[in-house]
Amino acid sequence: MPRSTDADTAKTTPAAAAGRNSLSVVDNRTGKSYDIPIDSGTIKAIELREINTGPDDFGLMTYDPAFTNTAHCKSRITMIDGDKGILNYRGYPIEQLAEHSTYLETAYLIVNGELPTRRQHEDWVHDITHHTFLHENMKRLIEAFRYDAHPMGILVSTVGALSTFYSEAKNIFDPIARRQQAVRLIAKMPTLAAFAYRASVGLPFVYPDNDLSYTGNFLAMLFKMAESKYRPNPVLERALDVLFILHADHEQNCSTLAMRAVGSSHPDPYSAVAAAVAALYGPLHGGANEMVLRMLKEIASVRNVPE
Repeated sequence: MPRSTDADTAKTTPAAAAGRNSLSVVDNRTGKSYDIPIDSGTIKAIELREINTGPDDFGLMTYDPAFTNTAHCKSRITMIDGDKGILNYRGYPIEQLAEHSTYLETAYLIVNGELPTRRQHEDWVHDITHHTFLHENMKRLIEAFRYDAHPMGILVSTVGALSTFYSEAKNIFDPIARRQQAVRLIAKMPTLAAFAYRASVGLPFVYPDNDLSYTGNFLAMLFKMAESKYRPNPVLERALDVLFILHADHEQNCSTLAMRAVGSSHPDPYSAVAAAVAALYGPLHGGANEMVLRMLKEIASVRNVPE
């Protein structure tokens, strides 16, 4: 906790304070000074509670309604610096992952902290591939939405509904159960998204094809028509895989914060992810991508760019 001393006896030079890696604060109301530890460029908000005017004073609090200058956790997963064009997952530069890895390899890295060995990768891909199917009741849930329902609205509902199919998901302190839900979420999210899209355009659902890659299967569920076997365009398949890698994690953004806040009450992971999807829905977060697509459709041609 911060050390409280009399102001007259606690004066320190900036160099001395920096050497102790602390912040010296003088409360002009009481004349007391406080040394607050600095850790990774931050101070703990709870330390400010010690700065008070007396026993009946609750102590100082920070006020940052928009989280403009507040770190709410430490992360060993992602480091991002948009101004410098830096994005690292678990210490690996995004350029290396995008060029040499697949999305599922990157997902394994984020979940487990290291890239998989050959055997670990084979087991991981097998687990993901064989959990892509949905319970048939989920189809009826999606079909119950209006024909013009937004796919993201459907996704919020269906992700949350998964919690009712897997009761063991509530065992959040069981590492085996936690891993199983992570596998299911990664595996089933493309299926849910594809089904939501197909419903929005009035097309029949396409079941997963376990012979295809993760992104190839997603493309098949989105765009397969009457052909007996969908063959994804390899260029589009790889481009989508790289896109998934780039979007795999973006530090403590709005949807991550929403999931952490809901998860702090210890619900099942599907309910917490549904909250994250709802946050992603907004036009100031993931919905911004939708606005860009609408803008590109409006521009339509390179000739219209100057206008």
